[in-house]
Amino acid sequence: MEEIQSQSDNYRSSSSSASSPASRVPSSNFFYLRKPGSLRQPISFEDSPEWEDTDIDVRVEEGGDSINIATTPVSPSLSKLNSGSLPSPPLPEGATAVRKIAGASVVWKDLTVTIKGKRKYSDKVVKSSNGYALPGTITVIMGPAKSGKSTLLRAIAGRLPHSARMYGEVFVNGAKSHMPYGSYGFVEREITLIGSLTVREFLYYSALLQLPGFFCQKKSVVEDAIHAMSLDDCSNKLIGGYCYMKGLSNGERRRVSIARELVMRPHILFIDEPLYHLDSVSALLMMVTLKKLASTGCAIIFTIYQSSTEVFGLFDRICLLSNGNTLFFGETLACLQHFSNAGFPCPIMQSPSDHFLRAINTDFDKIIAMCKNWQDDNGDFSSVNMDTAVAIRTLEATYKSSADAAAVETMILRLTEKEGPVLKSKGKAGTATRIAVLTWRSLLIMSREWKYYWLRLILYMIFTLSVGTVFSGSGHSLSSVVTKVAAIFVFVSFTALLSISGVPAVIKEVEVYTSEESNHHLGALIFLFGQLLSSIPFLFLISIPSSVVFYFLIGLRDEFSLLMYFMLNFFMCLLVNDGLMLVVVSLSRDVFWSSLTLVSVQVVMMLSAGYFRIRNALPGPVWTYPISYIAFHTYSIQGLLENEYLGTSFAVGQVRTISGYQALRSAYDISPDKNSKWQNLLILFLMAVGYRILVFVVLYFRVGKKKSLHNIFKCNPDTTNNAR
Repeated sequence: MEEIQSQSDNYRSSSSSASSPASRVPSSNFFYLRKPGSLRQPISFEDSPEWEDTDIDVRVEEGGDSINIATTPVSPSLSKLNSGSLPSPPLPEGATAVRKIAGASVVWKDLTVTIKGKRKYSDKVVKSSNGYALPGTITVIMGPAKSGKSTLLRAIAGRLPHSARMYGEVFVNGAKSHMPYGSYGFVEREITLIGSLTVREFLYYSALLQLPGFFCQKKSVVEDAIHAMSLDDCSNKLIGGYCYMKGLSNGERRRVSIARELVMRPHILFIDEPLYHLDSVSALLMMVTLKKLASTGCAIIFTIYQSSTEVFGLFDRICLLSNGNTLFFGETLACLQHFSNAGFPCPIMQSPSDHFLRAINTDFDKIIAMCKNWQDDNGDFSSVNMDTAVAIRTLEATYKSSADAAAVETMILRLTEKEGPVLKSKGKAGTATRIAVLTWRSLLIMSREWKYYWLRLILYMIFTLSVGTVFSGSGHSLSSVVTKVAAIFVFVSFTALLSISGVPAVIKEVEVYTSEESNHHLGALIFLFGQLLSSIPFLFLISIPSSVVFYFLIGLRDEFSLLMYFMLNFFMCLLVNDGLMLVVVSLSRDVFWSSLTLVSVQVVMMLSAGYFRIRNALPGPVWTYPISYIAFHTYSIQGLLENEYLGTSFAVGQVRTISGYQALRSAYDISPDKNSKWQNLLILFLMAVGYRILVFVVLYFRVGKKKSLHNIFKCNPDTTNNAR
């Protein structure tokens, strides 16, 4: 303690620009002070179930529109700063009234999260955190990098990974219960949107996937979400742009990702870094929008690394973390008083969030060590010239013994001593409806996204014309057999290689599924059915012109039934190849590694397809079993050759003829059975189904390990263990 006291005294003497704790309360010229007439309208809970005999008194002060929640005892710092409580943005003139949302309170008590191997010295990522979030308020979890912000947010929302262990209690409306589907929304830090859809289309399809009821009802929900997130001006704009048209900005994309969760009208909204990669103007607009959303009654909890002074003033409560330890929880301006009491008053011209992070971020020690011989005009390189580890211990000890911590404990007790209304699931669309919606959405995406199937169609046509012209004019003689075998092998094998051009689009599709599945919008089987049904028309569109051009250029037999089989065989080959791409992409969602893996697999399958060496002559242990039997090239080429040559004969000299099977034996190994081509087609179909079953298994273990098979098909989050 002597070390802490001495260094704190040293800091007080060095911060000549810092004012006293009392005078550090911002003046009325600062943006983040509440000003008369510039505040939000009072929060209304008219749609909320009323709690009987509640001890929480929500009232509106006369002469203002700030909301106070009576607690006993009241922190001295809160009583000092109550007159300067935090502002809310003014409602725009002529703005329509936003539908109110039933409020819900969230309390976390003695919350500890351990993740093995996450920390160098300890597995505890979050340590005994206490706090709460009330309806109509914004609660911010702030701290430096790797302080446990996102982990705490996920722990409260019940979204921890399977490797994490949570200890402590989370209460929703005073009850230890899981938050059912539709009662809360969770927005990830990384944005996963569909660039080929407009904002309105994207939100409308999301509503169709999430909500039960009629289509007309969902349109009104979408319009409410667009208005709530201030997206009216860009609602008909493509999210990712098209050709030379510019898409949405980072701030607009961030608001679209939040609006996707608002279609459920959640009671509680969790957001991981809503200001991530936003400039100062976009960040302020985002916060004003969230403040407006909170005024409807929704409890908002989000993480943030750093903010400007204007953005900081829009927070209601702050939970300050460092290395998993809670250094403060309470009203935002009271945090300034807390730092002053601990010996770290904020300089007048410095942003409060910058000052907080400067004092508790251990990375600044490295900067001071590098620049220890440097001095600025004031004689010190840094405004905090003490070890951050000492500052953290000082702030933590000061908070634990402060009236702010006692007020938090009292508030937690009041919020948990009596159970409020239980949040209920809002239901969701049926399985058949979601499959139909996903299929239609995928068809729309594939028709607009040129990198998906249109690029493959162009490449296939160019390649087919090239191969067809190279191998054209071979005729129908015995000498043409070897030429046509080579042409069919090149056609099947290299079209499979060209399909790798669709890997980026498939990766994007899997990423969108992962994002929607994490919020319980989709199940694995629904995704696979929708993807399969939507891809079939485009695969037919590719297979028909490619097959017709190739078939007639190389001079195959001019019979309609044989042409139909050729197109069907090639279509099944493409269907199997798409299944193989889905398997590889599901395992590795990286363009480079997925493409490299697919090229390697395709080359190995080409080597064992029976063209370079007849299948029966391949070495047994590896190349025959199992490689040649799992190579779809083998069955496709066999079927096409049997379709062309079985039932035909070739003249040898003037008196002797040989069958097509005999003529082909020296070039390729096929079966003499006339029905064998249909058997090969059946094998291709089974391989297409088998690859998709394998995709289902991969998605099950990589995305939803903790869900049962029933939950994945039904996608019913009510039975999911949110605490994990």
